[in-house]
Amino acid sequence: MDDQYLDAFIRESEEAITELNNSLLDLESDPADEAAMDSIFRTAHTLKGNFGAMGFDDAANLAHAMEDLLDAMRQGEMEVNPDVMDLIFAGVDRIEVIVNEIEAEGESTTNSDELVAQLRTVLEEGAGAAGGDGSPSASDSTGDGGDAAGGDIDADIDPDEADGRVVHVTVDIGDSDMLGVDSMLALEGVEDIFDILAFEPGRADIEDGEFEDTFELYLDAGDAATVDAELDSVGKIERFTATDVTDSLSAATADADDTTAAGADETGGADGAADSGGEEEHSVDEIKSVRVDVDQLDDLHGLVEQLVTSRIKLRRAVETEDLDSAGETLNELDKITANLQNTVMDMRLIPLKKVVGKFPRLVRDLARELDKDIEFEIEGEDIELDRTILTEISDPLMHILRNSVDHGVESPAEREAAGKEPTGHITLRASRERDHVIIEVEDDGAGLDVEGIKNKAIEKGVRSPEEIEAMDDSAIYDLIFHPGFSTADEVTDTSGRGVGMDVVHDTVTQLDGSVNVDSTPGEGTTVALRLPVTMAIVKVLFVEVGDEEYGVPIKNVDEITATSSVKQVNGTEVIKHNDDIYPVIHLDDTFDVPGETANGDGMLVRIRESERQVALHCDSVNSQEEVVVKPLEGILSGTPGLSGTAVLGDGNIVHILDVVTL
Repeated sequence: MDDQYLDAFIRESEEAITELNNSLLDLESDPADEAAMDSIFRTAHTLKGNFGAMGFDDAANLAHAMEDLLDAMRQGEMEVNPDVMDLIFAGVDRIEVIVNEIEAEGESTTNSDELVAQLRTVLEEGAGAAGGDGSPSASDSTGDGGDAAGGDIDADIDPDEADGRVVHVTVDIGDSDMLGVDSMLALEGVEDIFDILAFEPGRADIEDGEFEDTFELYLDAGDAATVDAELDSVGKIERFTATDVTDSLSAATADADDTTAAGADETGGADGAADSGGEEEHSVDEIKSVRVDVDQLDDLHGLVEQLVTSRIKLRRAVETEDLDSAGETLNELDKITANLQNTVMDMRLIPLKKVVGKFPRLVRDLARELDKDIEFEIEGEDIELDRTILTEISDPLMHILRNSVDHGVESPAEREAAGKEPTGHITLRASRERDHVIIEVEDDGAGLDVEGIKNKAIEKGVRSPEEIEAMDDSAIYDLIFHPGFSTADEVTDTSGRGVGMDVVHDTVTQLDGSVNVDSTPGEGTTVALRLPVTMAIVKVLFVEVGDEEYGVPIKNVDEITATSSVKQVNGTEVIKHNDDIYPVIHLDDTFDVPGETANGDGMLVRIRESERQVALHCDSVNSQEEVVVKPLEGILSGTPGLSGTAVLGDGNIVHILDVVTL
């Protein structure tokens, strides 16, 4: 199977699973929510069709059984209750397991026959009107003229019967006052060029305008490129995408029996769908794809054209030794590369909802497990962050949420005893502040126990009693980020706000961000993460130390001074600034730099107090420049004092300093 199509299938399935989970949660909270029910049914139908098209029949059967049960609920033939919802959620979890297996191995060995049987049993016993096979949807019937019409559309397509290759086309005719008429004209235009093998939905539905935004066609065509070239001339089609699916359909036809019989169900029945349990069940994978706006692609294409033109001009100027022309061209290149950098960085930005979309289900499952009533809200999910940052913060946010549910929000009985509503509230809120994003997780629970934290810190030897007494509440709260620190008396999968909070702190710090905790006893706790929007491009100050050169991020630098202000205090070199003492760190000693150094002479780079109250001693300070920082990997990862490396224009590699861990 073509990796390109498989990857697109996996990404689309992941999005559908997230959408399905969240719509199910909306329905569970309000069984009369028709919009949620329509979204659920549509998404389940799409999953069924996609699995069938790719030849994953076991998953298609499971999605089909879920679709039938959901339709009975939509028709009012079955009550929306927690037990039925648990079974449907188990089906969603099983589908997620199957998708993960497909991504890892290219196929799934999970057998869902038992879970499908449970869904069918509930359908039959809970709503006798559902009938024998429970099929409620016209989408499984045949459309006009025998055209396949529905989620199982690909089962009716035999690629061997096509003269060429089968191409899947998604058609968007845009806004229309006469959707059916314009759709019919679009179909006629396509048929003038290609044979249409199948329709989704059926042809009659398309010509009646009965579809959501787009409709799909399977064409007998040479390849997707041919379709792209030909359909551009068809009227009434505003946008379309074409994908060659012949190989996928052939695999589906050849391997259908093997796929159904393959492997044993290692995870058991409906209960097994959630056996992985805990955090692993709701883990957020690395973000491997992004959607790019067409305008951004056009901008990128235009900049590349300018880049090529400038390259030719620069080469001619060098060949003719025309320095004036070369200088002008270099200035042009500066502007082009700056615009290119901004465009590419914008393309890497992804909405926060890509990660937090799975969190409502996480909170729901934990709350049910702990017998708590919790309303969870997300605000600012359209705020964008760099793909790398978004991937890295998914686990820290998950830690914070789990601890808010377990340790933060009290049980309904405890809340009522304290004069609160029995239902607790947790809000994940994101906002933008210039080049940073603030993400807060706020709960209205019991708040942090200051005395409990103090006692635990003394017990574990984290701080002495004297140090504890001198600390204010804010500093006490920060103790929860100490590795292994927890006030929970009993360690469980979700116990204690201290569980994983050291991971939160370390991850956010490595991303050049910060984390802060604010709490009011009896009223709740807020954990706030402050993160850069992007971190790939950093402006650095280059400093020389012996034979080496290092980069210091400009945002960490407060002042550059001479060494004449250095004084000795108790055998330690320090400088004074605004009545504050800054210890001096000699970079040559820290990194054991070879070659002759300036010893007592040289320059001092004073670091901002908010980062670390130190001054760095170097031989000299050179230029400032924007560089692309690559984080250290492998055995070098986590090296104290270094955050990454940058390759300069002359090919030399410069280490970028991490002033916090020096």
